Amino acid sequence: MSNTYKIYHISAKVKTGNLNCASSNNRYFKNSKKIRALGTMLHVKEIQAKSVLNTSKVFDYCLNPYTGCQINCRYCYARLFMKRYSGHKEAWGDFVDVKINAPEILQKQLNKAKRGTVWISSVCDPYQPLEATYELTRRCLKKLVEKQFPVNIQTKSELVLRDLDLFQEFNEIEVGFTITTDDEKVAKLFEPKASPVKDRLSALAKIHASGIKTFVFIGPLLPGNPEKLIENLAEKADMIFIDKMNYLNSIKGFYHRFGLHWETKDKFFKEYKERLVSEMLKRKMKFQTLF
Repeated sequence: MSNTYKIYHISAKVKTGNLNCASSNNRYFKNSKKIRALGTMLHVKEIQAKSVLNTSKVFDYCLNPYTGCQINCRYCYARLFMKRYSGHKEAWGDFVDVKINAPEILQKQLNKAKRGTVWISSVCDPYQPLEATYELTRRCLKKLVEKQFPVNIQTKSELVLRDLDLFQEFNEIEVGFTITTDDEKVAKLFEPKASPVKDRLSALAKIHASGIKTFVFIGPLLPGNPEKLIENLAEKADMIFIDKMNYLNSIKGFYHRFGLHWETKDKFFKEYKERLVSEMLKRKMKFQTLF
């Protein structure tokens, strides 16, 4: 296991110990346990994984090149158990374990696995900022396309456009974005390190225009203008999924801290869903509600 900790693509200053320096790509901090970036402590550790292709209740398999996620969505269900599972003491969003041998382990597992759909990813964003340097998701996709395993990708990052060339080599692939609101301020509050909504929409449009099957997951439903959101998604997504805020009790205090009380009520989710559905029916869009 490597003890090298790294931080990349941070526009603010980076501090580690008593060292102050302007950040730059490929800057290494040897033997450092903590890196302060954008006001938070980010713990990045390179690890050797024993397995990366695991069975899933949603698809046949799931693949997570990273443990932990920089996107740090306030509502992520993974924050409820990943600290305990991973042994980390840091808060969710403040640590990422990088499975540096993921492509090699995946290759070995694919040689023995029965063909099935691979979900990338179930408990991290496969295109979180560190992926721009490590390229683990891209390297894993290269292994998957060799075997032509069907792939379902879900992200909140425009970095996914980098791999458009690989997507076009798959016989079966779907690429989707989680877009929970049309309101940039709300998105920034709940999804602090995700790409802006406008950039996700732009990336979605480019992928769809390339002939790749696309989807959008509107979940959890966050405050915004549902009619405007559907207008923005029109002719960009082949399928839309809608879900409410699950595990609401674990995040209700966060809502209330910002004066969002009505938005935690069952009636809010019901009315918001009805407005989304009404607009999609008008536009003859394909969708599925999950509540």
